[in-house]
Order: sequence, then structure tokens, then C-alpha cells
Amino acid sequence: MSSPVVRCSRPHVSFLVCLGLVGLLGCAQAPTSEEAVRLEPFEIAMIPDTQNYVDYTHQKDGGFAIDASEQFIEQMRWIADHARGAGGEIVFVASVGDVWQHQTRPIDPAHAERGVGRVANPFLDGRFPPTPRTFEVEIPKAIEGYEIIAASGLPFGVAPGNHDYDAMWSVDSFPPNLSKPRSELKIVPEDIGMIHVGGLDNFRSAFGDDKPFFAGKSWYVDSFRGGADSAQIFRAGGYSFLHLALEMQADDDVVAWARSVMVKYPGLPTIISTHDYLDVHGERHPNPIIDLDRVDPDHHNSAEELFQKLIKPNDQIFMVLCGHQHGQSRRADRNDLGHVVHQILADYQDRGQSALDAGQPPDRFFRRPVGVGDGWFRILRFDTSGEIPTVEVRTYSTHYGVLSGELPTYADWYREHEQPGMTPDEFLAEEEFTLELPDFRARFGPPRP
Repeated sequence: MSSPVVRCSRPHVSFLVCLGLVGLLGCAQAPTSEEAVRLEPFEIAMIPDTQNYVDYTHQKDGGFAIDASEQFIEQMRWIADHARGAGGEIVFVASVGDVWQHQTRPIDPAHAERGVGRVANPFLDGRFPPTPRTFEVEIPKAIEGYEIIAASGLPFGVAPGNHDYDAMWSVDSFPPNLSKPRSELKIVPEDIGMIHVGGLDNFRSAFGDDKPFFAGKSWYVDSFRGGADSAQIFRAGGYSFLHLALEMQADDDVVAWARSVMVKYPGLPTIISTHDYLDVHGERHPNPIIDLDRVDPDHHNSAEELFQKLIKPNDQIFMVLCGHQHGQSRRADRNDLGHVVHQILADYQDRGQSALDAGQPPDRFFRRPVGVGDGWFRILRFDTSGEIPTVEVRTYSTHYGVLSGELPTYADWYREHEQPGMTPDEFLAEEEFTLELPDFRARFGPPRP
């Protein structure tokens, strides 16, 4: 008779506690060899867009009902407390961008010099105006959060999102349609215009390759454009993994750099984190009004182009993580060698039940709770011990202290504005699922303790 399976109901229970349960049930003996210990399951924390937590307008001194930044710090502390060095299972942290909210320039000078101009736009201009509070409040709070991760000893990579650029503006090649009645406007560039971004000096001021987070760290193995793109290596489950954090809709030079890193570290299972890649329907389509490649195709690749140029031809890449588009989705495609590449979107920035709980009125424009994030992020739990390795994906809130499937009101709170076409059960199934990696051994060999 097969041994019963012991599954921990909480997101983190110590390895020794699980071992004790196995012993009581008469299951397989606890691993005693160095090899068995090193093949313990391990976790990656995937942090989606945190911009609304650190937004200076979402704090009590800005008239908001809560200090949303406390949820950000709470999330980072929880991750650090569950690092492998602290007795947990987390071995790496992947941030998919939009670390903060506001920009500091009305337009990027380099874009202006080559003719990518700015146009006044009454529909979009007031949403995220340039402000010095970015340097005074938002970036320092972001640094404070990642200092907690750094102090835990966890390696991490951060991909820049559109809000992390120095400037975000309405581009003059897609002026807004001011003659159309507002009731007839659609969320397309031909109606409300197109947003573009440029400049990563602000991002490098926090996450540059010369900053204390990364300078001299053995796991931070390569970078490009001063750290706008970066590479990390971490070891767990009998493998060394390569992680590449790439710019939003990265250009051909970034693609070439990423290829060069994989040449330098051949055969390592590779994860890419980039901000804009999947939409909420699982398609490699951009938000239609933030399409960098459409505005500036010589300096950007669409998600589909990135897949065709970088991901599909390189067998090392087995997973892509992204944020940006509000909600969740996933897809799997075969690369040029017929092996599967899993692609996962998670972005919880619109979730504002915690602000509503505290008395914050709903957003007047969207008529729903003001988004902060509610502490939700993804935990990817890898198990490489079997013949078919697996990745168990779970969604956890450090604010509510529950997994998505443990919260009875989860679908009621979030489904309607994230996935209105799904049933509650379908919605929950997209937040907790298990991926099989049947070709992992063929691609990367057996685990090597």
C-alpha cells in the first residue's frame, strides 16, 4: 500500500515539523544524507507590483486611511523571516517591477532628442504627475523594504517597471481624441492617447549594480546598463539556477546581453523576470495604451518578439514571471527543442479591501476600493526530488495571513474587476495550482548535491 501524502496546510511549516508528522504516520524515513537534505523543497517569492504600497498619496500624512507602506514592509519582513537561513524554505526573491509609483521628469531627454515628443492629455496627465516626493518618500521606502531582504541573506533580482522609469508621458504620435464624447471613448490609443516611458537613473539609484544590495555579492553575476538588467545565480534542490531581470519590452541589445549570460553559464535552468509580458487572458499582448514597442520599435521588443528572439530559441529558459497587467494568468509553450516554457502573470496592485476595511472611500473614478495590494504575493514551491519535478504555486497575503484558498471572501473581493469572465472556482484555481516539469531532467540532468 502506498504511503499517505502529508501536505502542510499553511504556507510555511518547518521541515522538522513535517518530518515529525511523517514519522508518526509511519511513512518514509527522514532523510539523513547530505544529498537528501539538499533536495528539500525550496521556494521562490515572486513579488508583484508594489507601487501602491509606497505611493506617497497612500499614507496617513497624505490623507489616506492607512499607511499602505506598512503592508509593504510587513510583506518583506515575512519573506525574510521565512528565508532558508531563518529556517524557512525561501531561497530567492524575484520582483517583477513597478517598485514605486511616481516619476520625476515630464519627459526623458534622450527620447526628446531623437524626436519622441510629449502632448498634453487631459485623460492621462493628472494620474501620475512628476514629483520630488518620489525621492523623498517612495524610493527610500522601497530601499527600506529591500534592505530587509538583503539583511536576511536572500539573493534577489528586480526588473524595472514602467513606473520605475524617470519619466512617463503621453506621446505626441498618439494624441488624445478631444472631439469624441467621453461616453464613447474606449481604452485605446486612438481615443485616449498612448503612454511612453524613458530613463532609468531613478531605478539605478536604488538597484544599480554598484549599490550595496549587489556590489561584491557572489550571487550577482552580471549586469547591463548599470544594473537596469541583471543576472543572479542561486542554488537549491540540487541545481544552480540562473535568474535574469530584464527591462520592460527589452530591446535587441538587452536580448544579446541575456544570450551572452547564458553562454557564460551554460546548462543552468533559467528564469526570466520582466514587467510586461502576459495579459490577463494569457496572451502575449501589451496594455494597448502602454505599448512601448508600438511607439518606439527600434528601441523595444514586444512580448511576442521577446519570446521569438530570446525565449523560444534558448532551451535554458524554462519559466517567465511578469506583472504590470492587473490580475493573473499563465500559459505554457514549447520552445524550439519541444520543451515547455511556463509563463506566469501576477499583479495585485488593484486590491484595496484593506483600505476599505479601514474606512477609505472607494475610488470615485473606478468605483471600487482604492488599490494598495492587501499583502498578496506569489510563493513558488519547487520539488526536484522526484522523476518529474513540480512547482506548486500559491498566493498568500501577509496582511490577512491566509492563502487565497483559505479566505472564503476571496473571489467576492477580487474576481469581478480582475477576471469577470471566470467562475469563483475558476478564479481560485488560477491562484493555487501545480505545474509539472516533465522535461526538466532531460534539459538539465539529474540533481547534483
